[in-house]
Amino acid sequence: MTSHITALLILNSSSRNGGDADIQQGLSLLENANITLIRKSPSSAEECRKIIAEHANQVQLVILGGGDGTISSAVETLYQHKLPLAILPLGTANDLARSLEIPTNLTEACQTILDNHRSKIDLGVLNGHYFLNAAHIGLGVKVSHELTPDIKKKLGIFSYLHAVFAAFKNNKSFRVNITIDGKTQVLRSIQLTVGNGRYYGGGNIVDERSAINDGLLRVYSIPPTRFWDLLSHAFLLRNGKQREIENIFTASGKRIEINTKRPKEIHADGEAVCNTPALFEIIPQALEVVRPRPTTL
Repeated sequence: MTSHITALLILNSSSRNGGDADIQQGLSLLENANITLIRKSPSSAEECRKIIAEHANQVQLVILGGGDGTISSAVETLYQHKLPLAILPLGTANDLARSLEIPTNLTEACQTILDNHRSKIDLGVLNGHYFLNAAHIGLGVKVSHELTPDIKKKLGIFSYLHAVFAAFKNNKSFRVNITIDGKTQVLRSIQLTVGNGRYYGGGNIVDERSAINDGLLRVYSIPPTRFWDLLSHAFLLRNGKQREIENIFTASGKRIEINTKRPKEIHADGEAVCNTPALFEIIPQALEVVRPRPTTL
C-alpha cells in the first residue's frame, strides 16, 4: 500500500482474544506505512454501526478487530456505505477470516492489509437481515444457546463440541417445507443450515464446493437420527461432505423459502435473528474485502 489512506479501526475488547492480544506490532506496521488509524472500541453492536456511519465519509477502509459476531453486526452498515472491510481475527471461531484465508497471526493479518489485495464477497439476506457465514434452525440454535461467553472463554474452539453434546439432549425434530428457486421439498429435520460462506461454527464446512463469492446459498438438512449415528458422521459433516451421508438433504440456490408448522427460532452467524417463516436471498459480489492474494501452483 503506497498511497496514504485513513482507516477506521474498531477493536472489540470483549472478543476472546481482544482483551489480551498483542496487536501493537501489527498496528505499528500499518501506521508506518502511511495509514492513519482512527481507533474506536464500541461497547455494543449498535454503537459499532453508529461509529461506522459517522466516519463513512472520512475513511477509505474499515478494519474490524473481533470475531464473527462483531463483523456480522457491522456488515449492513458497511454494505450501505460501500466501505471496504479488513479483518483482524480476534474471536473464538473466526469463520469469516477462515473463509477468506486471513492469517490468525495478527502481524501477518496486518501485513495482509498492507498488501491490499481485494476481492468482493456475497452477502446472505434472511428476512431483511444480512449475514456472512450461515444460519441455523434446530440443533444449531440449541448449540448457540449452549455457547455462553464463559464456555467460549474457558474452552475456546472446543466449546463448540461441548455445546453440540449438550444441545442434542434437548433437541426435537420438526417438519419443514423448503422451496429452493421455486422447487419445494417436505422434510423431517433436526438441523437445517443455510450457508453463504464456506465455514461456520468453528471451522465446519457448509459444503465442500462452497465459497463466499460463488453467488449461491448452500443448504443441508439432517433427518432425525441417533446421537451415535450423528457422531459417526462427524468427520463428513465437518468437512462439508454431507451428500455422502444417506438421507441428508443437500441443495443450492439463490432464493430459499422455509416454512414450519410452528415458528422456529433462526440464528445467523451465532445471533438470534428471527423465526420462521423465512426467506433467504443472496446479494452477489456485495462487499469488498481485503484478503490474501490467491496462491498459484
